[in-house]
Amino acid sequence: MGAELGQITLVETQVTSSKETLKERLSRSHEINITVTGRKSGRAISIPVWFVLEDDKLYLLPVQGSDTQWYKNVLKNPSIRIEAGGTEAEVRAVPVKDATQVKSVVEKFRDKYGANDVKKYYSKLNIAVVVQVR
Repeated sequence: MGAELGQITLVETQVTSSKETLKERLSRSHEINITVTGRKSGRAISIPVWFVLEDDKLYLLPVQGSDTQWYKNVLKNPSIRIEAGGTEAEVRAVPVKDATQVKSVVEKFRDKYGANDVKKYYSKLNIAVVVQVR
């Protein structure tokens, strides 16, 4: 009987996980995929990125700051698609250029990923991006 109950629980868990919201998936993810529209080509371009989720805000930090290609694409077309664990959403990206706000986002990344990795992978910390998630 215990084995049967375990199997039933497993099935229920799988059904529940398929109904998870984007925020639930984000809360358990280390990395997400974003899809932007190429500013010159008009093509969909997907890239894995690190992020920080805080309440209804998703923070992104382009690895080469304002020189990052996906960031330049967002400036032209702020509509992006985010994907975490098979759940996707179309969102609007808002550039963050204020130095104090950017510093706050950088600190959030250091808290989540570690100061050494942020220093290792992020060469320019002059801008950030924020999106609202539901």
